Amino acid sequence: MTNIAWDQPATLIDLDGKAPLISNIRECARHFAALKPQHQQEARVLLTQPVFREGRKTRTWILEPQEIAALVTQLSDA
Repeated sequence: MTNIAWDQPATLIDLDGKAPLISNIRECARHFAALKPQHQQEARVLLTQPVFREGRKTRTWILEPQEIAALVTQLSDA
């Protein structure tokens, strides 16, 4: 996954139907980190700009839980 700007608008959604968090990537990652593990597995981030993925022909608009967790790691390392 390419670098995503921390201030890019994004929406953290829950497959269970809970209210989304509409903010930026940084806040979505922080909120994701506070979720319980079972809720993390149901979370996705909807981007405002699609990102390139290795091995895919097209860019995508949604980040999966493992990709969000990688952002949390980047955030904690910074």
